[in-house]
Amino acid sequence: MEQYFTQNPTTKDEIFKFNWNALGKEFVFNTSNSVFSKTAVDFGTMVMLETFVANEDGFIGSILDLGCGYGPVGVILAKTMGDVKITMVDINERAVKLSALNGEDNKVSDKLKIFQSNIFESVEESFDRILTNPPIRAGKETVYTFFDGAYEHLNDGGKLYVVIQKKQGAKSSIDKLTTLFGNCEILYKKSGYFILCCIK
Repeated sequence: MEQYFTQNPTTKDEIFKFNWNALGKEFVFNTSNSVFSKTAVDFGTMVMLETFVANEDGFIGSILDLGCGYGPVGVILAKTMGDVKITMVDINERAVKLSALNGEDNKVSDKLKIFQSNIFESVEESFDRILTNPPIRAGKETVYTFFDGAYEHLNDGGKLYVVIQKKQGAKSSIDKLTTLFGNCEILYKKSGYFILCCIK
């Protein structure tokens, strides 16, 4: 079965569209059967977004949406935060195209830089903040590659935000991140989802 983290999906491309309210604003998202959470913004992603905005009031700087899918994190932050520069990457070529379309439809394209990358393979710059809802089904080794790359691509004092379910390895991820960063705070827990934050 083809997964949403496939680089070049071959399944028939069925397009979906839904309206969404987040952080007090209205959005429209185009999705497809080749991306994660195609009919609604994933619950864990929304919890991460709400936690991020609550903790980053007045933030100005660069953000990486790592494994952006069809773009809800980057698009929502672009529309709700002030002077931010957002880069969005995903391995899935259809996800990248959908992110660009959703940036246009939500009138935030001027704040977004979107391109295809196998995790950090094509990412050259560093960032002040990185947010990710990692692809757990891709396996622990892949998820840890997200973490390792995030550390390397954060500016000093930069922060990594991660959402992960308790039942899908939150404890082992906390251990890995603590070893890597020297710190890992559980900012919030809701319905089995953990929002983790590490500072470089």
